[in-house]
Amino acid sequence: MSTILSVENLSLAIAREQLLRSVSFEIKEGEIFALVGESGSGKSLTSLAIMRLLPDSINVGTGDIRLKEHSLFDITESQMQKIRGKSIAMIFQEPMSALNPVMTVGEQVAEVIRLHLGLTKEAVKKKVISLFDEVGIKDPSERYYWYPHQLSGGQKQRVMIAMALACEPDLLIADEPTTALDVTIQAQVLSLLKQIREKRKLSILFITHDMGVVAQMADRIAVMKEGELLETAPCDTFFEQPKHPYTQRLLKDAIAMQAKETGEEGEKTLLEVKDLKVYFPIKKGLLQRTVGYVKAVDGVSFAIPKGKTLALVGESGSGKSTIGKAILRLLDITKGTIAFRDVNIAALNEASLKAYRSKIQVVFQDPYSALNPRMTIGEIIREGMVSLKVGPKEKEAQDIRIGELLEKVGLKKEYTERYPHEFSGGQRQRIGIARALAVEPELIICDEPTSALDVTVRSQVLSLLKELQDDFAVSYLFITHDLSIIPSIADEVAVMQEGKLVEQGPVDEVMHNPQHEYTRTLLKAVPKPPPIQKEES
Repeated sequence: MSTILSVENLSLAIAREQLLRSVSFEIKEGEIFALVGESGSGKSLTSLAIMRLLPDSINVGTGDIRLKEHSLFDITESQMQKIRGKSIAMIFQEPMSALNPVMTVGEQVAEVIRLHLGLTKEAVKKKVISLFDEVGIKDPSERYYWYPHQLSGGQKQRVMIAMALACEPDLLIADEPTTALDVTIQAQVLSLLKQIREKRKLSILFITHDMGVVAQMADRIAVMKEGELLETAPCDTFFEQPKHPYTQRLLKDAIAMQAKETGEEGEKTLLEVKDLKVYFPIKKGLLQRTVGYVKAVDGVSFAIPKGKTLALVGESGSGKSTIGKAILRLLDITKGTIAFRDVNIAALNEASLKAYRSKIQVVFQDPYSALNPRMTIGEIIREGMVSLKVGPKEKEAQDIRIGELLEKVGLKKEYTERYPHEFSGGQRQRIGIARALAVEPELIICDEPTSALDVTVRSQVLSLLKELQDDFAVSYLFITHDLSIIPSIADEVAVMQEGKLVEQGPVDEVMHNPQHEYTRTLLKAVPKPPPIQKEES
């Protein structure tokens, strides 16, 4: 096979800080080459260098990037603009932020074709509809006129793939293209990429931190850490005989997650949800009359004992997060009871509810958007203590308490004067957990708290949550679409589909002997890395 892309001893720096150190690899025609590693390892930076989209502050120290033997560093920007989108295309991690919200998706793909291929208006539209059909978008002629907000996450990602394929590139760079997607949608997108690779002999640089996806997709794998390429190997060899200690740790974090130990039965129920319904009205016409309802949550019941964890799983739109918001009383409840310590908090007014605000806290999916960028970490943690009147009243005593909380979640107490942007994703999630613990809650709603984290950081956060549960007997409602982590964190699991609970029970029973067809579909869609080979003694 001929070489499509060659990265040769690439080094990047900003001021005196080395970002990439002599990185070298090549991608063959029709090959899927996976680049894996933690956040900050240099994966996305490498892809930006290939696209010649590096910020001006980053300097290329040494090395070269060659596309079919032609150096990308020796051409002008105008020449590079003709290569971007035509010879090299890119799919980004978050399709919503990559698509223009005020343009139809059809026009956004058409724009790329007009720029590079110069076809007639009719030919451009015909090609866009053909691309939408190829990537599995239903009713492509109709969807051409839809806007991004009218599409699901999986459909938006398919539009991004269609845009990337529009000019039949030689190389496709996929930067974490399935991280934000549910397991079933992820399986569809990965299958689509493999089909297109076979059909077009397309080369793919696949950037990810999900080892299950790597095992399913890659022909060869390269591991990065702190700007260096530590190991490159064919897929089979990589999983069977990982050489570098860092690679071995990555695989252990991804695969060898220990199942949670079950405690004694008969614990007192902390939260009980009965026949919960949350309906959103559908309004139409000039007078905005209600013509129907979206049944986001439709008659859901479950209970969480003190010191235990219930995992709530399902695809996007199944109603998981709506249940979390309903328990927090951030949504109007159509019907049902939410009993916290035998008190129906669904029926309380705002004044009476305030006494329960500190008892039920939340850890959000995106810790960066959940933390005020204008406040220091100390101020963020202190805010809840002051507003809910929990803990010490004197500032000095509060400072001691904040320092203790930071150390409890694995951070230094000296970090109180820093701002959120000065921390990594995993550290910000730890700060979110510390903020929740500051008001001494009995129940924490964890809404996709690990979906955006690398496998190593994810393992650390899950271990922290289990440790805090052991120390404080806190209960968790753990909302997730990542079924692979459920055995390590949950005692029971409830599966949601279209607003209803379709299956519920102990983790071991549901995961190993699912009764409902939808549960079996979810479990089948989870990409699993091969088991680690035991070292010979």
